[in-house]
Amino acid sequence: MELAKITTRGQITIPLEIRRKLGVKDGDKVVFLEKDGRIIIENSVMLALKDAQDAFRGEAERQGLKTEQDVAAMVKDIRRERGRARNA
Repeated sequence: MELAKITTRGQITIPLEIRRKLGVKDGDKVVFLEKDGRIIIENSVMLALKDAQDAFRGEAERQGLKTEQDVAAMVKDIRRERGRARNA
């Protein structure tokens, strides 16, 4: 258990061990979430990455992508189409 004191301005210092576990450093942002009546603190970048991963979960299967080569071919096709659109 870690303890932090709240200043008169409502600020806290996150203990070093907690910062390490969150993977945050000076200048990084954290987000406070409420879940089941508890407040949870998370690394905002990692939360955004997790949300993006969740949003794309299953998309490869829906697109019929089974290998890295399939993904590379799709990217190549998209780049080719964008190049044509720019040149049109």
